[in-house]
Amino acid sequence: MSQFQNSKKNDKFDLEDRTYYFAKNIRDFVKNCLKKSVSNLEYGKQLIRSSGSAAFNYIEANECLSKKDFVMRIKICRKEAKESRLWTRLSDLDPEYEKKRKNLIYESEQLMKIFGAVLEKCK
Repeated sequence: MSQFQNSKKNDKFDLEDRTYYFAKNIRDFVKNCLKKSVSNLEYGKQLIRSSGSAAFNYIEANECLSKKDFVMRIKICRKEAKESRLWTRLSDLDPEYEKKRKNLIYESEQLMKIFGAVLEKCK
């Protein structure tokens, strides 16, 4: 099980929790791992926004008013996960934090695939 997963009583994984933990882990990564530089300041802001947006839009998708609204929110989730991957890759950090970066990139890619699969099922 990934460090991003939070098992429930029935071992089913809650995507709302997963996106929450993704945003939380991104926040901690920005706070603790990024070098203090002008570019990282901007990348960090964008990274926190995009990861939080993926989590928020998934919550909104679950409260959607229509199928069209749901599909749009899931598309936004996928887009924001993809954007999070970009900002994570661009961030400048010490080599000791490279494993954390790779884990976050992996998780953003997994979220992109999950949201893509959800969209396929909506067709």
